[in-house]
Amino acid sequence: MRAGLVIGEAANGLRRNASMVVSVVLVTFVSLTFVGTAALLQLQIGQMKSYWYDRAQVAVYLCTSLSEAAGCVDGEATEEQRAAVEAQLESDTLAPYVDEYYFEDHEQAYQNFQEQFEGTPAAEYVTPEVLNETYWVNLTDPSEADVLVESLAGMPGVESVSDQRRLLDQIFNVLNAASYTAIAVAAIMLVASALLIATTIRLSAFSRRRELGIMRLVGASNRFIQTPFVLEGVFAGLIGSVLAGAAVLAIVQFFVQGFLADSLSFTFVDLTDAWIVVPLLIVVGVLLAAISAGIAIRRYLRV
Repeated sequence: MRAGLVIGEAANGLRRNASMVVSVVLVTFVSLTFVGTAALLQLQIGQMKSYWYDRAQVAVYLCTSLSEAAGCVDGEATEEQRAAVEAQLESDTLAPYVDEYYFEDHEQAYQNFQEQFEGTPAAEYVTPEVLNETYWVNLTDPSEADVLVESLAGMPGVESVSDQRRLLDQIFNVLNAASYTAIAVAAIMLVASALLIATTIRLSAFSRRRELGIMRLVGASNRFIQTPFVLEGVFAGLIGSVLAGAAVLAIVQFFVQGFLADSLSFTFVDLTDAWIVVPLLIVVGVLLAAISAGIAIRRYLRV
């Protein structure tokens, strides 16, 4: 098979169907950009989980004068009740699970609240006595927080025991839902891209039906006839996937590492992660185009 002749036929096909090729490039670009963004979002979620889960604490909220929990029938937690909570944290039962803990009194809780909600109406109306005194507990293994919750919940003077990992789970569930939505949209667009590639190849073959007939008459093999059409699809898919890779790199560099990194304090994916995703996008784009074009031209030649 003469490579020059095959490439020349593919180039002619691209020129004849320039508008359709542009459509294929754009659809492939948009769909693979969604795929790359979803992949980076999953990487980000994984990094955030490993970072925040290891730092998640168990909060032991003591009763205030306004508390209505079962352990707060006597009103605000007394010194004896606080001492009982500390003794439980240092007991042989819980000590192996506790890395460290510290106590936050009303005034400290109030200062933290004012810093967090500065400039809001809540900061003006909240007073120290309505905020819980709290034991903040760091665990040696955050996944074993249930042991502390079961041991401390219901003790006299304890209003509630909260595992912060449960709050993080809700956030990560929302992020996962967003990631899966992006993947679903990308999958639909990839299907649309595959159908558009197949349609483009069939139209290209139909516009050259007389040439294909002559090639068959002179004994050209099906492989020789099909290869230029497959190359047309691969070329369009390659351009679209390269553009998608460039878009992913730009998103990470200018939006994630630029805007988000300056606005928030989370650890974010960087260009190293993006460079892992880009080759996968190119492979997916090329394979999708090659398979779609190959199936389309084979079906056309059988007709």
